[in-house]
Amino acid sequence: MNRFKNKVVVVTGGTSGIGLATANAFTAEGAAVFITGRRQEALDEAVRAIGGNVTGVRADMSKLPDIDRLYDTVRQDHTKIDVVFANAGGGAFAPLGAIDEAHFDAIFATNVKGVLFTVQKALPLLRDGASVVLTGSTTSSAGTPAFSVYSATKAAVRNFARNWILDLKDRHIRVNVVSPGVTDTAGLTELFGSGDQAQTVKTEMLASIPSGRIGRPEDVAAAVLFLASDASSFVNGVELFVDGGMVQI
Repeated sequence: MNRFKNKVVVVTGGTSGIGLATANAFTAEGAAVFITGRRQEALDEAVRAIGGNVTGVRADMSKLPDIDRLYDTVRQDHTKIDVVFANAGGGAFAPLGAIDEAHFDAIFATNVKGVLFTVQKALPLLRDGASVVLTGSTTSSAGTPAFSVYSATKAAVRNFARNWILDLKDRHIRVNVVSPGVTDTAGLTELFGSGDQAQTVKTEMLASIPSGRIGRPEDVAAAVLFLASDASSFVNGVELFVDGGMVQI
């Protein structure tokens, strides 16, 4: 399929996991893709792995000058953007009583501030009728011990979509949220670590997924491409869960 032939797509946080799988899928369908990452080595490796028409831009999406540099790079070759996948984000565990200011500031800076300005600064380049997809999480709908700050950021992201579809309605720009559940990424391993205790947690989580397996980055990528494509032209402001049914029961 070439649903995105001659389209320009921006994927933030595109060096691993869901971002990498999505950038790869867009490229395979003909798009010119720009990915971001904070580490040059990982960025270079991702560009090599994806191949095709992909450009890597080293950027920390919590920093506004880095976001400006991303769009300056896009402008060097293109006048318009068709799709923005605001995916960069992250989190860490901290129970109430152990949350410090640094924990709060770091997670909100990337997951909320970064998403806001990634989209806002794209507006002059976004084509009328473009698609914006934000990465949410099932944690915004279901409680998770020691994960309240991260979960709050994803609830904010969900509500960005609800409001932005009103702000952008005259330009017919759609904004939707894809909310992954437990997904087999390096980030998941980093979050839970290794060893018996981590494996116990993962086993318990698997038992709560009606589909009977952990998600793959490619599962989420397929949902993002649907939301970004003409096939979803009347889908606007939704939260699409890619979680095997975990938060639906």
